[in-house]
Amino acid sequence: MILKETLRKVVRLQKEELKEKELGVIREGLEEIDIKLPYAIILSGIRRCGKSTLLRQLMNSIKNYNYFNFEDSRAVKFEISDSEKLMDVFEEENGKCDYYFFDEIQNVSQWEKMVRNLLDFGKKCIITGSNASLLSKELGTRLTGRHLTYELFPFTYNEMLKLKKLNPSLKSFEKYFIMGGFPDFLKFEKTEMLQELFDDILNRDIIIRHKLKEAKIIKDLGVFLLSNVGKEFSYNRIAQLFNIGSTNTVSSYIWYFEESYLFFTVPKFDYSYKKQLVNPKKIYSIDVGLAKANSASFSEDRGRILENLVFLRLRRDYKGIFYFKGKKECDFIVKDKGKAKEAIQVCYELNEDNQERELGGLKEAMQELKLKKGNIITFNQEDKLDGINIIPFWKWVAK
Repeated sequence: MILKETLRKVVRLQKEELKEKELGVIREGLEEIDIKLPYAIILSGIRRCGKSTLLRQLMNSIKNYNYFNFEDSRAVKFEISDSEKLMDVFEEENGKCDYYFFDEIQNVSQWEKMVRNLLDFGKKCIITGSNASLLSKELGTRLTGRHLTYELFPFTYNEMLKLKKLNPSLKSFEKYFIMGGFPDFLKFEKTEMLQELFDDILNRDIIIRHKLKEAKIIKDLGVFLLSNVGKEFSYNRIAQLFNIGSTNTVSSYIWYFEESYLFFTVPKFDYSYKKQLVNPKKIYSIDVGLAKANSASFSEDRGRILENLVFLRLRRDYKGIFYFKGKKECDFIVKDKGKAKEAIQVCYELNEDNQERELGGLKEAMQELKLKKGNIITFNQEDKLDGINIIPFWKWVAK
């Protein structure tokens, strides 16, 4: 419970603090978000990726609105029963408003009741949250069919160029390749920021949220996964390595990592969904800078860094991403609307030693899946072999 006058002070302070903050780099896809629709607009993504900034950019198009940040330590005692007080404060401070912006709303248990009530009265709600499954669980109970979700990731290469006022080039890509896309890290370049972020997500979004007692195992597993980005893993193998009694427990741990947006798993392509579930998966990180700051072995492997960047670019546009493994291997198969659409191979540097393997894996995947489109993404090589386009990452994403 929280006093009404405390809420009033917090609302006023937050409003003043908002005025002092810059709008920042306009995020890609901002124009796709229509806040005038009669739906709850959900902005979901990992901590510190820029959700609050995107929220401010959306607010910038509205003259009169209500705003509250539930991550604010001054409002830590807020409960859903206080929502009526909050609505009273909003009206007393801002008058009649149709738009409500809520930041990090997952911190309030049963928050969906408040949002549903506002929607029922014709109000517009735009909210952010850092936990995918927690949001979807509540959305699926009281807001079924009444919400639209937009995922936000750390900066793309093109967004980094805008922030740093750079042009597309190998030199600017090298910077992105090294640093990744977390906005604050790009601004201040302090590695400790990414290390603290990693610990914060592990503690707050995984260990505390799920009331786990095995804090050391969770942290060790997180570092292990960062060190093995781009590699296959199995629940059985992880259970053995970490002496975890059940593969179901391992499966739950991996899911906790995914719902906090720290990691993504990629299944092996198979027409059988059952086989997709049991086959080894591959793991990728939300950000190469975060992975490098928390894993020495990953920072040394430029090939896997490039592969992770390609995955992230694909994941922004598609959720159906697989790897292919037949006689040879292909890094990514993109599936859209139920059909395989494109095959992509990632090779840091194509040379005489790996040319046959890389081309062979891509061609086998294209032939097996009857695909006409296939690319090899490199660090800085551009060519064409046997009808296959070879293109540098920084040119590929500029298309």
